[in-house]
Amino acid sequence: MIRHEILDILACPKCKGPVQLNAKKDGIICEACKLEYAIHDDIPIMLVDEARPIQPDQPA
Repeated sequence: MIRHEILDILACPKCKGPVQLNAKKDGIICEACKLEYAIHDDIPIMLVDEARPIQPDQPA
């Protein structure tokens, strides 16, 4: 699991806004851009090209 200290310093690479863990703690969400960045082996993949769009019914 990603450490809270790391999450505090991460920003969305697209808008530079704040991010948060998703409900399953396997991705990082940017509410402003409606994008989810995957986490693989406790490493966040903060690449806009690899981000997934958040579905409207998907909880953050």
